[in-house]
Amino acid sequence: MSKMSEMEATIRELRDIASSINDIANWLTDAFGSTDDAEAAPAPAKTYSLEEVRAILAEKSRDGFTAQIRDLLQKYGASKLSEVDFARYGDLVADAEVLGNG
Repeated sequence: MSKMSEMEATIRELRDIASSINDIANWLTDAFGSTDDAEAAPAPAKTYSLEEVRAILAEKSRDGFTAQIRDLLQKYGASKLSEVDFARYGDLVADAEVLGNG
């Protein structure tokens, strides 16, 4: 048997094993899974676009929180919104949303 034939056979076996493992995982989920567990899992964090964050911050700025918005941008290592890492937009929005709420 050539090396290529051996490699193809190995790949086919690995795919069969992966399929079997997936089938077993599905069976275990059906047998022992609970809808309560699914409901207890936290919802994935909302992702925001630059435009959405800009609109939220602009609204807070119009409400009189311009200085606090600048402080928040600095907290995230930026002097302007476009410098903030998009992965941190959710955190920035969460911080901005509490402005004026207490």
